[in-house]
Amino acid sequence: MSLRIDYNKVAPAGIKALGGVYGYITQSGLSAKLIELVYLRISQINGCAYCLDMHTRDLLKKGVKVEKLAVLQVWREAEVLFDAEERAALAWAETVTRVAETAIPDEEYAAARKVFSEKQLVDLTIAIGLMNTYNRIAIGFRNPPQAVLEHDAAAA
Repeated sequence: MSLRIDYNKVAPAGIKALGGVYGYITQSGLSAKLIELVYLRISQINGCAYCLDMHTRDLLKKGVKVEKLAVLQVWREAEVLFDAEERAALAWAETVTRVAETAIPDEEYAAARKVFSEKQLVDLTIAIGLMNTYNRIAIGFRNPPQAVLEHDAAAA
């Protein structure tokens, strides 16, 4: 995989603007681990290698066990490993990410509202939208994951 366009160089103001949204999310009061877990799940759904690599590394650095990350894609089957807030956030992230398929049913909204305040749910939804945007940029312009870059550097 080779980078099609270095979007950081071509549109630095646009990428900086996205960084502003990222900064907002980091100061929203939502747990950093929770947000990273949501980012990783969204990246799994969208198939973004760059973001899968990055968020897996970030979660490992934050002390999340590899066993939990290994079953994230099927978290409902291993839900005992995820607390109520994580389960609600993952379910919301999935339905919002797949909005064209789900239309975000009332039941999904009601389930999320049982766990999150209005502000938390809006902030979580902003984070979900942001990660979907980042995924589309990284996939569209073929940003290679760190693991590939490390492999290429070692092979050289």
